[in-house]
Amino acid sequence: MCYKCFWPQPLCWCPTLHPMETRTRFVFLMSPKEFKQEKAGTGRLTHLCLPNSELRMGEGFDKNELVQALINDSQNYPVLLYPGREARNLSKGDLTLADLGGRRLVVFLIDATWGGARKILRLSPSLQRLPRIMFTPSAPSRYVIKQQPQEGCLSTLEAVHELLTALERSRLDRYENPTQLLGVFQRMQDFQLKCAADPTRPGYRRRPYRTPEERAAQPPHVGKRRMKFLKVETVPSSAA
Repeated sequence: MCYKCFWPQPLCWCPTLHPMETRTRFVFLMSPKEFKQEKAGTGRLTHLCLPNSELRMGEGFDKNELVQALINDSQNYPVLLYPGREARNLSKGDLTLADLGGRRLVVFLIDATWGGARKILRLSPSLQRLPRIMFTPSAPSRYVIKQQPQEGCLSTLEAVHELLTALERSRLDRYENPTQLLGVFQRMQDFQLKCAADPTRPGYRRRPYRTPEERAAQPPHVGKRRMKFLKVETVPSSAA
């Protein structure tokens, strides 16, 4: 096992991941379940592509020294990527350089299931108080090996791609290689689809995965439940 990317040594991603410098500081707040059990998680791969990022595991972050130091540093402008009525939509230019006032933008991203994200927020009042940002996705999720819980939901990697695109459009950051993150995402899925199609492997699927366009919509009662805390057109990361 490679304890950096958490893939088996023969399949280690690390040599193929190229550092991508950003002005923005990204902080991935990963739930214990995602950290320990999710083998296809894109949050860790995204973190490895961004040198100016941190990955922290936990459920409540009010006592996490690094998280609190970033929030309380007067030179930072900390925000939480999470949808909501009062969240600033970066796709519409709702956050500008003038808003930052010369401070460094620090974006906190919750990497968990939607239920896990709600729990992290409930246990972290300091995150609840942060200004929220969001974006309007430019495309549906490209996930084939997982079905997203709601239209507009994205993996963590896709969410960061959309976020960087919006930040560059607002001149808040530079996104010099927009193909890198999506390329990593595609390579990861290609490998897993290949494994799923191999009868000699434990994860063999008799029926191939359907594309996102071919899948049926979630039942109405599921949509209503999730709409209590999720707006369809504006989505941060979901379990990835």
